[in-house]
Parts: sequence; structure tokens; C-alpha cells
Amino acid sequence: MLSSLSSHSLRTALMALLVVVALVGTACSSSSASTDGLPDLEDVPGAEASPENGDTAPDFTVMTLDGAGFTLSEHLENDGRPVFLNMWASWCPPCRAEMPDIDSASESHEDVKFIGIAANDDPVEAAGFATSIDIGYTIGFDEQGVVAQTYKVIGLPASYIISSDGVILERIFGSVTEAEIDAILTRWFS
Repeated sequence: MLSSLSSHSLRTALMALLVVVALVGTACSSSSASTDGLPDLEDVPGAEASPENGDTAPDFTVMTLDGAGFTLSEHLENDGRPVFLNMWASWCPPCRAEMPDIDSASESHEDVKFIGIAANDDPVEAAGFATSIDIGYTIGFDEQGVVAQTYKVIGLPASYIISSDGVILERIFGSVTEAEIDAILTRWFS
């Protein structure tokens, strides 16, 4: 099949791939970091398309690793804790690197519900990775990318701080550390 592609088509495909790589690099680059070490949203292409701070968080339902399922609106109505929503994938190195920090933060902030949603990922691979590093917070699966599309995620990892009344308080594009999560949650919930 590769031999049937014209050199022009191959060059065009290669250029498109390079553009995607450049955009992902921009989104995860620390060179455009704000004072908290995270990228400034103004510097992230497409960030304006994502639900913004102050918007109502789009509702979603996902199957979870424990088989129970998770629906944002049901959680907010019945549990009432704010939510730290992290979208990740087992094939994403920055996602894999941040998960132990998110897990530690979840243990320190029991007053916040932590959920990690494996977006556009094979559920078996995602479950295997989360289990292998012994993640204690809720893991959900968005195999078809419906939640990621609803939140207009432009790259992984992406996290959202959602208030107990369902409002997006903060968006975080790129990986986070435990210290950054602690600072953000302290700012919003203390």
C-alpha cells in the first residue's frame, strides 16, 4: 500500500503529522508556562473551544474499573463533593507520569472526588496500567472519546476542577504534580 502512495501524498501526510506533533508539543511545553508551572491557556491552540471556567460542566456517564459506573450529575446530586476530573490515556507518557501524583493528592483531599477517565483508549490497556501502579481513585473508560469530545479536549492529559454545584472552576491542560494539585484545591476549597 505504501508503494501505491505518490510522493506528494506521502509528503502531505508527513507534513500533517509534523503539524500535529508541533501542536501537541506546544500544549505540553513548559516554555509557555504560567506562574503556577502550567501552560497559559492563551498559548494553547484550541483552548478557547473547551468549556471555560464558570461554565456548567457537561454531564457524562462512564463505566468504571470497579464496574459501578459514574455519572457526574448523579455524583453531584447524591455525594456533593467537588470533582477533580482527569482525562488521560495509557499510551500518553505525560499522563502515565502524573497519575501517581494525582493518586497521592486524592488521598490527601478526601473532600474532593477524583476520577480519571481513559479517553480514546483500549479499556484493557488502561485498566492494566491503572491496576499495575495501584491507583486508588476512580478510573473510568471513554473508549469512543465521547466525554473527551464533549469537553473538547485538545490534548492529553487534561484536568478540570468542578464545583459541588457543577461549575467548572479551573481547566488544566498538560500534566500536573501533587504540589500543583494541592495548591489549586487549597485555593478553591479552603
